Amino acid sequence: MNIKQLEYFIALAEELHFGRAAERLGMAQPPLSRQIKQIEDDLGALLFNRGRNAITLTQAGERLYARGTAMLAEFNDIKLEVRRIGQGAEGRLRVGFVGSATYGILPTILKSFRASYPDVNLSLIPMNNAQLHRSLIRREIDIAFARPALDDAEITTRKLGEEPLVLAVPDTLDLPKGPVDLRQLAGEAFVLYPEFPRPSFADFVLTSCAALGIEVKRRVFTMDFQTAIALVSVGEGVAIVPQSVGSVQRTGVRFHDIVNPLAKTGVSVNHRLDEQGVHVRNFVAIAQKVARKTF
Repeated sequence: MNIKQLEYFIALAEELHFGRAAERLGMAQPPLSRQIKQIEDDLGALLFNRGRNAITLTQAGERLYARGTAMLAEFNDIKLEVRRIGQGAEGRLRVGFVGSATYGILPTILKSFRASYPDVNLSLIPMNNAQLHRSLIRREIDIAFARPALDDAEITTRKLGEEPLVLAVPDTLDLPKGPVDLRQLAGEAFVLYPEFPRPSFADFVLTSCAALGIEVKRRVFTMDFQTAIALVSVGEGVAIVPQSVGSVQRTGVRFHDIVNPLAKTGVSVNHRLDEQGVHVRNFVAIAQKVARKTF
């Protein structure tokens, strides 16, 4: 007995009339009668008492009706759930992100996605760029918010926008208000992140400084921008961070624009080239829509 035959049986069990059941199912009566007879033969049980003026369920029929309606309801729920996942309305999306993205566009994207797809479970995982790259290739995450963009033939990268870099300094450092010339800080230690793996945002900063003829001699490496800012606050050095990071005031830290600005830093959304999931497509579309309004 298959699902379709179970639907035939349930219709007849509820109507207790072959003509009405056939009409409900949109079929002729003789094929329905043959299907019911085949079900009884397959199960080896009589399901209906067929009288001259009426039909009734046998004990076997009553049991099949009770179990069959529950089974059919479960089957229809499964179809609905699978359909909703296929349409992007339900399911799971694993999003990896660099920590500095939480001070920029990422929170707005997440809010917009959750508003549009409230039944999709978002797993949010902070990582550095190297971890994002590795996890995306291994299919451990579905989306990667990276800074800078991930460079791999197996990965599709969509740049969302760029922002300037700013200078974070201890509030004990005697500097005038306004933009700062990095050459004034030649004797200061630069707090760079992450320490490993390389290349990383640290190398992006060093390369940008070198392009302006600025040699960073004293280097303090740490794992992430939060620790870098903490080290700046206690006077361990200065740090170059995305402008969005400087939008939040930190105790012991001042943020300055930079004279002769360094190259801008871009945030990108990345996914596997062979990714076909509707959740990923929906997320990328929302990310690009938010980015167009932001940058």
